Amino acid sequence: MSRPGERRRAARILACCALLTLAASVAVVLLAVVEAGPLIVLSGLVGIVGLAVGLWWLVARRGALRVCGAVLAVGAPAGVLVHYIGVGVWIHALVALGLDGVAVFFGWGAVRATGKAYVMRGRAAPPPRRPVLIMNPKSGGAKVGRFGLVERAEQLGAQVHLLDTRAGTDVEALARTAVADGADLLGVAGGDGTQALVAAVAAEHDLPFLVISAGTRNHFAMDLGLDRADPVRCLDALTDGEELRVDLGSVNGRPFVNTVSFGVYADIVQRPEYRAAKTETALGLLPELLEEASGRVDATAGQKRLVGQQAVLVSNNPYATQDPLAGGRRPGLDRGKLGVIGLRVENAAQAADLAVRGERAPGLTVQTARRVEITAGADTLPVAVDGEALALSPPVVCTVRRHALRVLVPRIRPGSVAPSSPLNWRWITALALGRAR
Repeated sequence: MSRPGERRRAARILACCALLTLAASVAVVLLAVVEAGPLIVLSGLVGIVGLAVGLWWLVARRGALRVCGAVLAVGAPAGVLVHYIGVGVWIHALVALGLDGVAVFFGWGAVRATGKAYVMRGRAAPPPRRPVLIMNPKSGGAKVGRFGLVERAEQLGAQVHLLDTRAGTDVEALARTAVADGADLLGVAGGDGTQALVAAVAAEHDLPFLVISAGTRNHFAMDLGLDRADPVRCLDALTDGEELRVDLGSVNGRPFVNTVSFGVYADIVQRPEYRAAKTETALGLLPELLEEASGRVDATAGQKRLVGQQAVLVSNNPYATQDPLAGGRRPGLDRGKLGVIGLRVENAAQAADLAVRGERAPGLTVQTARRVEITAGADTLPVAVDGEALALSPPVVCTVRRHALRVLVPRIRPGSVAPSSPLNWRWITALALGRAR
């Protein structure tokens, strides 16, 4: 049996298990209703609503209302549990919740099993003769030193420049100097922001670019199919590599390889205390940022107008929409399109709706465009470009240059997996019955 056939069979088995487990959960709930009456279902719904309202007040309000939100977020599910214990159905509730969790586990397993495991393929590339690599020794918890990247790169004939993080080295100027001195490849071991700056220089001079996964999250490396657990393997491209043509984003002329964020997240990232205390800073700023109309942005994505958005995320190629707010993976980096996610949530009910319905909720917009324009009622607009805090003058225009970047990657690398479907129970049912495409 072919590998796709094996995956399809495994996906169908997992889908059947998901449906059977979900049916068992429904049966347990019905048994509890028979024993204690329909009010237990109503009390459960009240608990969910109370939890949603409490979490919204906790995030979006200050003072006494925030305290009430914390109490409600804890007290609502606790009250439901006390009620269930009182009527003797708490075991039913725990079993039903456990079965729901197992059903979701099987459901996502079915989705992953039908996903396409792929490795982007390009053309064979000869080894570079004068590669120059720029490495940030602080990036990713000092991965450069821990993995011996400098020594390995020099063994392979590369010239290495270590960034002086205290002096604030101009990375772009360093890359341009390397090109002027005859470099025939530029590479970076560092975060995505540094990757983007050097990638733009490589694209400008039509030179291959080497990505070394020495950052913290390494989103760009992940979507290229590189090994994020062992950045040393990225250096194999210097001797056994192939060249990919991928897209490069631009925001008001500044390059980006992953995302540009506007609105709430961009405002928070601007604060100097954010790096040392992310959670505390976010909780302290969210109430006024969510309430203030002055902090909202408008976006024009293609022909669609998004008004009064609390957050807008623009990505170099769209992320898979299964969980757009969590980022996930980009199935491709060469489609010549920007991914656009807009978020507008006004109250606890809309927040709960978003949590339940995901991208189908009216407060969330997910689409693609070749050009995105952001405007706001201010002289400068906070922007987070690949996680780096900037302030740009509106209108801020995001575009994408298709196939602008030549990326040199190892011929042998882990690759990536693109999910083929969201966690949609109608689709999972069709899969279990052998009717899903």
